[in-house]
Amino acid sequence: MRLGAYPCKIKEGTVMAHYYQTTLIQERHRHRYEFNMDYKEEFLSHGLSIVGTSLDETLVEAVEVSNHPFYVGVQFHPEFKSRPNRPHPLFLGLIEKSLERKSSLTVL
Repeated sequence: MRLGAYPCKIKEGTVMAHYYQTTLIQERHRHRYEFNMDYKEEFLSHGLSIVGTSLDETLVEAVEVSNHPFYVGVQFHPEFKSRPNRPHPLFLGLIEKSLERKSSLTVL
């Protein structure tokens, strides 16, 4: 069980780095799952990018799909730190990209 707050190193130039405005964060975990490194190359070759890792780079904390405006997957729980008056950066990013997508659609 991975439980509690852990640091995460974010790769520069990523969606996550843009919304966090930093490359070192600390987020809360509560899970028993990890990214299976046996499939790392297969994922990378199909467009998945590893954008967040543990400080020693042995654990994958976050991934993105490079050709998507906001396809972010994380091991931690952003909802644990989100508040009505201070939403989590990833929630703000998802809402921002959703609104951009909505405004770009043509109404028939």
